[in-house]
Amino acid sequence: MNETTLSMPQAQGTLVLARIHGEPLTALPSDLYIPPDALEIFLDTFEGPLDLLLYLIRRANLDILDIPMAPLTEQYLRYVEAMRASNLDLASDYLLMAATLLDIKSRMLLPRPPRENPADAEEDPRAELVRRLVEYERIKQGARLLDGIARVERNFEWVAVQVAEKTVERLPDVSLNDLQEAWLTLLRRARLNRTHHIRRETLSVREHMSAILRRLREGDELPFEALFDVTHGISSLIVGFLAVLELVKERLVRISQNAPMETLYVRLAYASHEPVESVA
Repeated sequence: MNETTLSMPQAQGTLVLARIHGEPLTALPSDLYIPPDALEIFLDTFEGPLDLLLYLIRRANLDILDIPMAPLTEQYLRYVEAMRASNLDLASDYLLMAATLLDIKSRMLLPRPPRENPADAEEDPRAELVRRLVEYERIKQGARLLDGIARVERNFEWVAVQVAEKTVERLPDVSLNDLQEAWLTLLRRARLNRTHHIRRETLSVREHMSAILRRLREGDELPFEALFDVTHGISSLIVGFLAVLELVKERLVRISQNAPMETLYVRLAYASHEPVESVA
């Protein structure tokens, strides 16, 4: 709204009719001529009673969730009276809202009897009005965002370009460097897709246990390292170590050491004259 638009706030107890360059105008000049339809421009500024209420709330910097109904109703009625003087039919919706505001204001002025249970308290008379205002403001903001999107025949025009029905297909020329690059790309992909075949080697812990027992029967005791053959690979060493652990667990062999950090010796845990063929 511009500076000469009719406004109805009060300044120091007097009615402000308008503001010119920031200065309030409390009385109309005696020689001022107001056309009969002058307020139609004012009415077109708002899109309805909710729009007018929202304008009054935002202009006074009020909390929309805690509206002071007395000053808001007073200002709203001043706007409605100005509208009625100009166009009664156009102000019918505004009169309905004025009646609603007066009803809410009267209900808020009535004393409320105390209640034992706080949950039984009556609903705030302003709740429905606040809900409508919040919903209206959300829709208005959404409409403003949609209006900001560029539209055909408002922000831009369609441009038609005529394209020939048939065009001559021109294939690109291939050089030796292109062939070389394609071949090197294939080689790089082939290196990424290389496969490695793993062969399964059958090793039995029980067979290693039987072999260790046969070797121990041939002598009194053997060093721990003598039980393993490093020439058969890591897998054979692992299975042989598992076989020794299993023999110790089943109390078939004993591992001893003469002194700390000395060599480990493995010997049978039973008499050497007892026959041992295999471990099942």
